[in-house]
Amino acid sequence: MQAEWKKYILNFITPGGTSRGVMTTKTSYFIKITDGKKVGIGECGLLQGLSFDDRPGYEEYLDKICDNPELELSDLNRWPSIRAGLEMAKLDLQNGNHGFFYDSEFRRGKTGLPINGLVWMGDKDEMKTSVIEKINSGFTCIKIKIGAIDFDDEIGLLKMIREEFMRPDLEIRLDANGAFSLDNVHEKLSRLAEYDIHSIEQPIKPRQAMELVCEKSPIPVVLDEELIGVTDPAEQALLLDRIKPHYIILKPSLVGGFKASEDWIQLATHRNIGWWVTSALESNIGLNAISQWTATLGNSLPQGLGTGGLFSNNFESPLSIVDGKLFFNPQKSIDFSPFE
Repeated sequence: MQAEWKKYILNFITPGGTSRGVMTTKTSYFIKITDGKKVGIGECGLLQGLSFDDRPGYEEYLDKICDNPELELSDLNRWPSIRAGLEMAKLDLQNGNHGFFYDSEFRRGKTGLPINGLVWMGDKDEMKTSVIEKINSGFTCIKIKIGAIDFDDEIGLLKMIREEFMRPDLEIRLDANGAFSLDNVHEKLSRLAEYDIHSIEQPIKPRQAMELVCEKSPIPVVLDEELIGVTDPAEQALLLDRIKPHYIILKPSLVGGFKASEDWIQLATHRNIGWWVTSALESNIGLNAISQWTATLGNSLPQGLGTGGLFSNNFESPLSIVDGKLFFNPQKSIDFSPFE
């Protein structure tokens, strides 16, 4: 078996705002493996400033992996995005067809996956416009990133949504990306709760007092960044038992791929903790694999997936969104141009 890797810079069409700053580009790495007859490609969806393996030596480790692509995935726990990319490439190779990872009614184009409509941070007018566009295009679940603009403006946005869209089926999720402090988190959660919020992701930064936030929060709390870097099963179980979140989010690129995500799901399900899957700014190559895997899990909640439409130089994809659902067109093939 032979392997190689390539680096690719994705350019945002519109800068993406979060409480951690504004993103204009996103770097991804791709692993290509071949057995001489078939080819498999996977995406290592590294997120600068967030991924556990965003550290010196990343490309050197990719060299090591390509020298020995038959390494067991469990040997790569300290490099979760590389583990995810190698797992993806091996699945693609195993199935012998570019872009075919898991069979399902979704993969056959028969059903769609419900997803949330993502509203990035911007000024209050930009965010309002984005919310209205998402709702008018058929989304019944909106995810709004908060924490970067004035909090009263964010409250005003939620008030507008509830007053102008009198729809009991409209679900609002919030993502604070750790923007609140221990001094103000309870006050802010109480104010947000007035607007019938489904859940809030990571209201404070990881490794603080999230268990106290979960215990007192009037809004169900979702763990996201809190899971990053916790790879030992015993430590994972202790984390869930200590914090007792209402939900967890699985981002395969950040937690080590599909098998690693399924291990988290098993632990959460055993504890009656809800979960859903979210992509992490992968290109359409990674998103294609993640969406196919997600469709096999049988979770009816809206997932945090999309079509990679944020980037101006993304690859052609068989994915599309219709009325708030993600669909796969089996007549279209994925574009693997990073290696052409």
